[in-house]
Amino acid sequence: MKAILKTAAVAAIAAGTLVTANVYAGVEAKCAACHDFGTKSKVGPGLAGIVGKKAGTADFKYSDALKKGGWVWDEAHLRKWVVDSNAAVKEFTGDANAKTNMPPQKLNDAQVDELIKFLKGI
Repeated sequence: MKAILKTAAVAAIAAGTLVTANVYAGVEAKCAACHDFGTKSKVGPGLAGIVGKKAGTADFKYSDALKKGGWVWDEAHLRKWVVDSNAAVKEFTGDANAKTNMPPQKLNDAQVDELIKFLKGI
C-alpha cells in the first residue's frame, strides 16, 4: 500500500510540474533565456506588464542611464530596443556612453511584431 501511495504522490507531483511548466515555442522563447514573463528577474528584468511601464522601474538592477531615461515602453521603443538595444539606449537617453547588457537580437519585422503582440498580452 505504501508503494502505491508513494507512486501516486510522485505521479501527482510530476503531473503538477508538467501542468505548470511554461513552454515557449514562438519568438518569446528567445526572450525566455534571460527574462521571466512574470515580475521576477532572471538575467534581465521580468517582462509582465512591461508595455506602458516607464523604463528602468521594474524590480531589477538597471544602469543609471536606463533609470534616468524617462521613456515608457511602448511599441515604438520596444521595436527599436529588441532590434538593437545598444543603439536604442543611446538614442533614448541622449547619452552617447549609455550601455545595456542586453545584446541585440536578430529578429525580422514579423518576429518583432509577434514579440510585441506577446508582450502586450502578458
